[in-house]
Amino acid sequence: MSELDTFTQAYDGEHLRGLYGGGPGRAAVVLLHGAGRGSKERLRPLLAQFVARGCRGVAFDFSGHGDSTGALRELSLRRRFEQAVAVIDARVPAAEPLALVGFSMSGQTVADLARYYGERVAALGLCAPAVYAPEAWDLPFGEGDGRFSAVIRTPESWRRSPALDVLRGFEGRAVLAVPGTDAVIPPPVTEAVQESMATRAQFTRFELPDATHQLGLWFQDHPDDCREFADALLTGLGDGGRTTTRSWPAEQLPEGRTIADSRPLSG
Repeated sequence: MSELDTFTQAYDGEHLRGLYGGGPGRAAVVLLHGAGRGSKERLRPLLAQFVARGCRGVAFDFSGHGDSTGALRELSLRRRFEQAVAVIDARVPAAEPLALVGFSMSGQTVADLARYYGERVAALGLCAPAVYAPEAWDLPFGEGDGRFSAVIRTPESWRRSPALDVLRGFEGRAVLAVPGTDAVIPPPVTEAVQESMATRAQFTRFELPDATHQLGLWFQDHPDDCREFADALLTGLGDGGRTTTRSWPAEQLPEGRTIADSRPLSG
C-alpha cells in the first residue's frame, strides 16, 4: 500500500485532520466521507489506490468526525463545502485537475464543489450518493430532530436539489457506485442521480451487488472492488473521460483525415 502522510488544516477555529500522498499526476483525487460515523480512515485503502496510480490523493475528516475538532451538530452542508474548499486550496496546486469522490452525504458536497471549481473538475465518483433540497444547505445538522432533519425527510424534497442540475451539465468522467442493498438512499434518488450523471458525462455505473450502503467500509474490506473502482474513475481521464470514445472514430477515418471537433450528445 502507498505511504500516506497526515496533515492538519485550520478552518474557522477548528482543526481538520487529513491524509495525503503522491504528487503531480493525472489529477488530484479528493475523497470525501459520508455522515454519521464516516471518516477518512475508512477511505485510506482507496486513497492509497489512487496514489499508487500516480495521482495526488487527499482525504480528511469533516469537523465533528474522526480526528477533527468541532461538534457534528454544528456542521452543515454549507460548512462541509467550505471545509472541502479550504483543504483543496491548501493541499492541491491551483492548476491541477480535480477528481472528486463522495460517499453518501458527500454526493451533495461533490456537486457543490463541481459547480465551484467548474472546468477544473475532470472526474466525479459518487458512491451511494445523497442529494438535498436547497433549503437544507445552510441548516445545522443538530441532533436529528431539528429543521435540517425535517427538510430532508420531506417526501420528494430532494428532487429540487441543485446537485442534479450540476451533474446534468458535467462533461468529464463520471462513475456511480451502486450497492446491491441500500437501506439509506431510496432507489428514486439513485435513479435520478444516474440519469443526471449520464446526460453529458462519460458515464459508468459500477455495480456492487453484495454491498450495502456503507461503501467506504466495503472498499476497505474488498481490495479487488477498491482497485476496480479506482481504475474505472481514472479511465480516459486525460481526455475528459473520452479517450476510448474519441479514438474509435479516428481509427475509422481514411488516411490523411482527422477529427476537427466534437461535442457530447445527451443521454
